[in-house]
Amino acid sequence: MHEDCLCFSPFVMRLCSVSRQVFRKEKQKRLSLKAVSKPAPYWEGTAVINGEFKELKLTDYEGKYLVFFFYPLDFTFVCPTEIIAFSDRIEEFRAINTEVVACSVDSKFTHLAWINTPRKQGGLGPMKIPLLSDLTHQISKDYGVYLEDQGHTLRGLFIIDDKRILRQITMNDLPVGRSVDETLRLVQAFQYTDKHGEVCPAGWKPGSETIIPDPAGKLKYFDKLN
Repeated sequence: MHEDCLCFSPFVMRLCSVSRQVFRKEKQKRLSLKAVSKPAPYWEGTAVINGEFKELKLTDYEGKYLVFFFYPLDFTFVCPTEIIAFSDRIEEFRAINTEVVACSVDSKFTHLAWINTPRKQGGLGPMKIPLLSDLTHQISKDYGVYLEDQGHTLRGLFIIDDKRILRQITMNDLPVGRSVDETLRLVQAFQYTDKHGEVCPAGWKPGSETIIPDPAGKLKYFDKLN
């Protein structure tokens, strides 16, 4: 049989169909691993913490909120501005029982080299937050941020609560960095709703009015607002 005819044979067509089904199922499986209001995908790996290599896992943060964010690559452009911004303000997060972990597909050795590079030369300098290595890309894939065609991740940020439930996802394309102020505000808002049961309107900040989530209770808020 001529090889051009083989691609149209019933066997090959069935094989292609099965391959597509397997691909779709695997893609759906990966996407289902991460979903707001569902348990955050488990992860573990080696991180650079205070200049040393240490094993780190999601369960180390049980009982705390966690801001877990991915960035594309070490020694790049927007990435150091984000990591430094979160590191420099980590005490504001810790004051509300929250930790921050940054993750990329770079090796632990590259992380350390970047940390040991002065900030004036595009490095990170001393870090107050862990840099997790995802050299196998498995964590990135589980969280749905991995770009197969580029070999690194989008700027995904995940807020995980003290019960390991995923509460919020931010996903940026590569050119634009994220806001520490907005991330902090979101953590504060989720913690407020956890404690008080009321809900937070647009632009809510600590000390602002909240809404009682029932038909009668909401009128108190809207009456004040209008």
